[in-house]
Amino acid sequence: MKKLPVSLAIGVMAISPFSMAKTVNAVASFTVLADIVKQVGGDQVKVKSLVGPDGDPHTFEPTPQDSLALSKADVVFVSGLGLEGWMDRLVTASGYKGQPVVASRGVTTRSMEEEGKSITDPHAWNSMQNGVIYATNVMNALIKADPDDAAAIRQRGENYIQQLKKLDSWAKKAFQAIPLEKRKVLTSHDAFGYFGQRYDVNFLAPVGFSTEAEASASDVGSLIDQLKQQHINSYFIENQTDPRLVKQIASATGAQPGGELYPEALSAASGPAATYETAFKHNVNAMLGSMR
Repeated sequence: MKKLPVSLAIGVMAISPFSMAKTVNAVASFTVLADIVKQVGGDQVKVKSLVGPDGDPHTFEPTPQDSLALSKADVVFVSGLGLEGWMDRLVTASGYKGQPVVASRGVTTRSMEEEGKSITDPHAWNSMQNGVIYATNVMNALIKADPDDAAAIRQRGENYIQQLKKLDSWAKKAFQAIPLEKRKVLTSHDAFGYFGQRYDVNFLAPVGFSTEAEASASDVGSLIDQLKQQHINSYFIENQTDPRLVKQIASATGAQPGGELYPEALSAASGPAATYETAFKHNVNAMLGSMR
């Protein structure tokens, strides 16, 4: 085979699209967001999730290794809305010079009263309609971080967004087929507010927005009475929380286990909720199964 002159070979390498490709070093606060970054970025991104599979983003304690990861990052993604109370300290400690990308920007937020205070619900991604907003913000941030690969990132991002929109429509239709009085779910803490708002499902939980909150004896007693009155016959545990309280409540009401939900953390790669899409489908199908 005839060899190219050295100068020509160097010129070919310079204009090759492969030589232009850049790997974006990304850090995301927790597994759901990290997966969105991975799905949108594809080969153009290497992403680290600070909170690991089955981890609780409310109670997470960063390590020196997490600080090091931030110091080397091209872009950092957070969900925002008060979820990552530890992130500002971590950014300062790491010396990261950029501004973290807030993936929830543009979401219409909801709030509730907790201990006399109005608190913003941080769990926006559990509505797949909001998942589309997250993916769009991630796509735009990755394009900004890697403009040379903008076309590939945009194409992958737009394809992913279409998949999320289909999941949103599927969930709405699936729940609409269930009588309204049966669309009730008992779970560990109040992580499904946006989900309930979007798909018209009523969630009951002994603990508020944060898993760090504690339910009072009177709150638990009121919830038990409510469950009995409304004939809620099944309960769900969450993969990232201690299930003992919800099991205690279920025992007092006769509710049976409906399975495990994944509201704040994906499962390990070998588990049933290894991606944002599979976690959403798993949660929807588990709830539908208990309602039917």
